[in-house]
Amino acid sequence: MSAQRLLVPSQGYTKVAETRFDTPIRLDFHIRLDTRAIVEFPSCVNLHYLIETALTPLVIPSHLPRARSKSNRKQVVVIDCKGHLLGRLAATIAKELLKGQKIVCVRTEELNMSGSLGRNHLLWEHYVNKRMNTNPNRGPFHFRAPSAMLYRAVRGMVPYTTARGARAMSRLLCFEGCPAPYDKVKRVVVPHALTIFRLKPGRTYCRIGDLATRVGWTHGAVVKRLEEKRALKASAYHKKKVAAQGKIAKALQDPKVVSISQQLAQYGY
Repeated sequence: MSAQRLLVPSQGYTKVAETRFDTPIRLDFHIRLDTRAIVEFPSCVNLHYLIETALTPLVIPSHLPRARSKSNRKQVVVIDCKGHLLGRLAATIAKELLKGQKIVCVRTEELNMSGSLGRNHLLWEHYVNKRMNTNPNRGPFHFRAPSAMLYRAVRGMVPYTTARGARAMSRLLCFEGCPAPYDKVKRVVVPHALTIFRLKPGRTYCRIGDLATRVGWTHGAVVKRLEEKRALKASAYHKKKVAAQGKIAKALQDPKVVSISQQLAQYGY
């Protein structure tokens, strides 16, 4: 049986057709139109009917793979936890993790909890007594580090026992202080989780770092010393950068540079 050739132009999308032609033949085909392609059909197929029916826009069945929308989900977001409420920040992080966002939380010891330090310590004493009667080694485990407290708070808002939840939790990293390389990365905040926006003026709150120190975390002094050292380096770098920007701005105001810039602008530079 001789074959006919049909040159399919590029349209930038996919069409699927399932048609019945004049001759007793049923043809199911899937043409991808993102490139120019030559499709061969049997000679008994009426190409005019094919062009009129099959190559018109059709609905793509749901079982076919759909193109994923481009987004910035692969980019890592670094959150500076200072001044955030623990629960509200954890809820936002949990939602973004389930959407596929990778998140790194730094300075978790600066998180806040509503209520006084004494009250939260009393609640911790009730919480730490919860254990398995027959074998406490099986849990629950009571984390003392601030980063682990945040991790556990997020985990409670994620279905971590499922495959989807486990993948979501694998996208989260929590640190005390601001270790390298995140000390030189742009850090963001979550405005609707900030303490100054969510707590009524005059309400008491406490730092997670202070609570963790009370219940057994022993690295608070080390983290504080390292943070002071990092702050000094960051301040020196900022002053150096501002001075360099000032020199550049002053140089651009030079009449010679201005005239050269005007000439280059005429040629599109």
